[in-house]
Amino acid sequence: MKKILVLCTGNSCRSQIAEGYLKYFAGNKAKIYSAGIETHGVNPSAIQTMKADGIDISHNTSNNILEYQGIDFDYVITVCDNAKENCPYFPSNAQKFHFNFPDPAKAIGTEQEIEASFDSVRDMIKSYCDHFVQAHL
Repeated sequence: MKKILVLCTGNSCRSQIAEGYLKYFAGNKAKIYSAGIETHGVNPSAIQTMKADGIDISHNTSNNILEYQGIDFDYVITVCDNAKENCPYFPSNAQKFHFNFPDPAKAIGTEQEIEASFDSVRDMIKSYCDHFVQAHL
């Protein structure tokens, strides 16, 4: 079974969404982890946007990358430039992938505009994860 780590700055939005979709698309083909270079807790709007698409991430936890030093990952996916540039190094033969998704937590505007931002980023991440699983698992 492949081991995949999704890495972001705070492990609150983008990496949590990606973890949810990778678990959904990979099924029993992979063990999925997510972490941040910091921990900010799981964003309630990330939970809500995933719930709207039928995926429950409400029991996910916000984890720090250092918690996973002993795991030999097959793939590491960074979902923001900050994580790619500032991730502490740990020995791994993992194949690395990167896509800088917009941060929906930084969206401004009305409640509907912010919700639309989360939905848009969710849909981008969903497409990325679907293609990733098809190509690598």
